[in-house]
Amino acid sequence: MSWLHQRRWTSAAIAVIALAVATTACSSGQESSSTATGPQHLTGKISLVYAQKQGDQEYFIDEAAGAKAKASQLGVDLKVVDLGNDANKAVSETQNAVSQKANGMIIVPPDPAVGPQVVQLTKAGNVALLSSDDQVCTNGPDPSKCAAANLLPRVGFSGTQMGTEVGTTAGQDFKKAGWNPADTAIVDAWQQDVTVCTDRVKANEKAFQQASGANVRVIEVGTDNTPSDAQNKISATVAGNRAVKHWIVMGCNDENVSGGVSAIQNAGYSADDLIGVGLGAYLACKEWQSGKPTGFKAALFINGTDVGALAVQTMYDYLKNGKAMPAEAFAPTKMVDASNWQQAGVQCS
Repeated sequence: MSWLHQRRWTSAAIAVIALAVATTACSSGQESSSTATGPQHLTGKISLVYAQKQGDQEYFIDEAAGAKAKASQLGVDLKVVDLGNDANKAVSETQNAVSQKANGMIIVPPDPAVGPQVVQLTKAGNVALLSSDDQVCTNGPDPSKCAAANLLPRVGFSGTQMGTEVGTTAGQDFKKAGWNPADTAIVDAWQQDVTVCTDRVKANEKAFQQASGANVRVIEVGTDNTPSDAQNKISATVAGNRAVKHWIVMGCNDENVSGGVSAIQNAGYSADDLIGVGLGAYLACKEWQSGKPTGFKAALFINGTDVGALAVQTMYDYLKNGKAMPAEAFAPTKMVDASNWQQAGVQCS
């Protein structure tokens, strides 16, 4: 399961961004007339393609449901495509969207490196483009090295804000536990070529130190953002660090924390010697639902349904009403635990 800190722009900066992004596949939303993506104020039924990576993950399932519900409400013809982890499919499905004459496309690319190719294809096909969750650079493969003017408009969450909430909670729980920093370690796990994941992790590490007031060793682990890979990688990490008595697990999403919690508990550590703080809550809730002791202590609830609906609404408003796309639009978040996840509205299937 995107998502940088929300920026405040000067008038001059907005003008630069509008000009730069207009030369790509879609407008930054700063212009009021037609752009390179085609005319605004379209008449007739709007057709959209929502192409998601890892469409079998709970977050993206919820996102698709939210997008479909909003499309039905607005009378939009929406096609949702699961790209899995296949970057080539991202390109072929973009070509399909162009050939089928879709008005707009919303994409969560499996690999950010395909961004420029997707941008060029949609630009040539006059298909408006919006990124969801993850950042997309219009002129380079690495969004972390991309000028702000060359990032596509994006709907999702603020990675910095989310990471800060996760790190703060973990730091506070560490203080309550009274653990010795010298025999404690933090595992931070994420897919390291996904910019929004890196934003979250760097923010959680900083927030943890501020909230805990302690210097705890951080072990950064690269994964593919799935529970199985996180479990395998973190199992190896634990095996190489048996002197550690207490573990803290954070990362990009619930998948990394779930895999990490499983790995550490399987290595013989009790739930009392483990603090896992997830991001998503859709896997954390399954731990809490079981009623068994777990090291998965809390999770930031990010509602994919809200993001899917917001993405469709944003694209619809741009195409139908000529409303500017914001550089970034964020859905709300809430920290939950075993005591309040149901009241917060977490759907645990």
